[in-house]
Amino acid sequence: MDITKLPKVDLHLHLDGSVKPETIVDLASEEGVELPGADKETISSLMQVKGECASLKEYLGKFLFVGRFLHTSYALERIAYELVEQASEQNCKYIEVRFGPQLHRGRGLSAEEVIHAVIEGLRRGEEAFGVKARGIAACLRSHSDALNREVITAASEYLGKGIVAVDLAGDEASFPAERFADVFRHARRRDIPITIHAGEAAGPKNIYDAVTKLGASRIGHGVRLQEDADAYRLVRERRIPLEMCPVSNIQTKASPGWSAYPIRDYFDQELMVTVNTDNLTVSDTNLGKEYAMLQEHFAFRPQELKRLVLNGVDAAFLPDAEKKALRASMASEFERLGIA
Repeated sequence: MDITKLPKVDLHLHLDGSVKPETIVDLASEEGVELPGADKETISSLMQVKGECASLKEYLGKFLFVGRFLHTSYALERIAYELVEQASEQNCKYIEVRFGPQLHRGRGLSAEEVIHAVIEGLRRGEEAFGVKARGIAACLRSHSDALNREVITAASEYLGKGIVAVDLAGDEASFPAERFADVFRHARRRDIPITIHAGEAAGPKNIYDAVTKLGASRIGHGVRLQEDADAYRLVRERRIPLEMCPVSNIQTKASPGWSAYPIRDYFDQELMVTVNTDNLTVSDTNLGKEYAMLQEHFAFRPQELKRLVLNGVDAAFLPDAEKKALRASMASEFERLGIA
């Protein structure tokens, strides 16, 4: 089948990992910053991983080059808008874009102003390209509780106005989930949905703790879930969606290779698996490539790809009425494609 025609959703998509190289050239020029080169290939090499990394930590290092240019409302609104455009090129119908407000305050923006700029870019992108787009504000594992509480407080002001959830991201191996129980209690008091990066660079205990101690209703990645029976049982019984990102998960060595990647096993065992990109630019990927990898390595059939897509719709942090309308629209597209 033609993967490009498949309607899609992307629930795990990092803003600063998906900036177009040519946009960095523009932003650097406007700021008078000299780059090693102005051609797309040179800049891409500074933003993308080549093949597999030694670890998640090495992978995250690619964000440092981009981050210096993302400290103004203009830059944040622009890259958010362009990310919706990129999603539309993959026939994506809904995206949830995550970003760390505290990472973009180097020139005096408040956390609230960062959030406002991003959701304004998403809103304009949705109007221009017809892709429903929402934001997830991410706390950082390496940040203090005070900084992370600031993010949650700011996000609560925009809940239902562009923000749909909060997240915990960063160096999972050095900062286990249980350390952040108090921070995410702050989110639960405000009735903010929670997704947590877990089971990517560290073991399944982080998944178990993310659900039981932090209140996660979704798990970012969850690759290592299979290593612990209790965590597995918890996720299966509670129907906790897993935001799996195949290309990135191989690059960061969350899984040692495609033959060991557990997505087919999880799917066959009826876990609620979703397929996402993680970082379009850093991983040099898109949703079409992600689904093509599933066909190539795991022989997913069109009907199974449909199930993965609809899992993403069902897992979306959207009000029930919007989710129902999105699901009906997607089902109609699958019907037109002849995928029952």
